[in-house]
Amino acid sequence: MKTITVAEFKTNLSQIIQKILKGEEYIISYGRKKKQIFKVTPIQIEKPFKRKLGTLQGKASVIFHDDWEVSDEDLLKS
Repeated sequence: MKTITVAEFKTNLSQIIQKILKGEEYIISYGRKKKQIFKVTPIQIEKPFKRKLGTLQGKASVIFHDDWEVSDEDLLKS
C-alpha cells in the first residue's frame, strides 16, 4: 500500500486508476502534517452464490409455480 498526497493523486489520477484496477491500494494524505484521510482500493466483485445439493446433486430439483402461496400462519407452524 502506497501513501500519496492529494496533489499527487490529482496530478496522476489516470495512472493511479490503472494501478488500482490491477489491485494496488493507495492511502491519500492531506495537509502539512500529511494526515491520512482516505484509502482507495479496487472493488472486489463477488460472484453470485450457487447452492449445491450435495449428495442429491443431479438427482433432485425444485420448482415453485407462480400460483404457489404460503400464509404467515402456515410458515410459522412449520
